[in-house]
Amino acid sequence: MSNASTRKRGIPNPLAWIGAAALGLFAEIGRLAVFSARVKAAAFTPRWYFGQIWKQIIQIGFYSLPVVGLSAIFIGAALALNIYQGGSRFGAEQFVPNIVVLGIHKTSRRKC
Repeated sequence: MSNASTRKRGIPNPLAWIGAAALGLFAEIGRLAVFSARVKAAAFTPRWYFGQIWKQIIQIGFYSLPVVGLSAIFIGAALALNIYQGGSRFGAEQFVPNIVVLGIHKTSRRKC
């Protein structure tokens, strides 16, 4: 006799329900494990968008040049004012342009 003929049609099998629930649980755990593995792999796999990188370089570097230039002008003016005030005590006001040019030259030299 086969298993189908011994099973009664009207009575549900509780072991089949438990087995189906366990298989469903393990299937969900397997899907979650595969999803977690894909997320971890995607998190550590770099995607390089060279167009975006170039845009950010231009936006951060090139567009900040006016701010850098303006701050250089104001720092130079403050430096010249301080040198003038310090030099006026000793009658050395005429050396202010030379000192400022010397400071600009020393800071703008290429360091190798």
